[in-house]
Amino acid sequence: MPTHNADETARTLPVAEAELDTRLALAGLRRTRATRAVLQLFVADGTRSATHADVEAALLAQGLDVNRVTLYRLLDRLVGTGLLIRHADDAARTWRYALAASLTDGRSAGESGVVPRFECDACHRQFRLIEASPPTQAVADQLLKTLANLGHHGQRVDLSIHGTCNVCVDPVSPAAGVPGAGT
Repeated sequence: MPTHNADETARTLPVAEAELDTRLALAGLRRTRATRAVLQLFVADGTRSATHADVEAALLAQGLDVNRVTLYRLLDRLVGTGLLIRHADDAARTWRYALAASLTDGRSAGESGVVPRFECDACHRQFRLIEASPPTQAVADQLLKTLANLGHHGQRVDLSIHGTCNVCVDPVSPAAGVPGAGT
């Protein structure tokens, strides 16, 4: 897997510890050391897309040993409250978790809005395509309306594009600022 330059790919998001605590409280979650540590992993790098095992290894590297089942439940609770999103990694036959748009673009944690994303199949970084959001939202609204007209109840629309990011395609050259990268 190519090595990413932290200055160019990692995005430290403007979410203070106090704001994380407030969001966790509003979501009805206890503000335990494990909960804070897991959420902080994703906030520290807004492009992170991690499996359960990735999160477990990162926590262990910080000296925090969280029971495997407890960690699964914690990740599911963070998804259920809208702080993280979960999507299938079909190639690895596992779930991947990423920071929800609500923590990166100022929306409240349950506010709807489709933010399409590009996921690199090589490094699993995610890049939110903010510029595509308004037209994508219109398409998503139309799809949900069509479902409703058929008597179905759609809850959300996820749009992800898979491919290879510019760093993985050409690991020699530095990341060339993908529009919306890490936002």
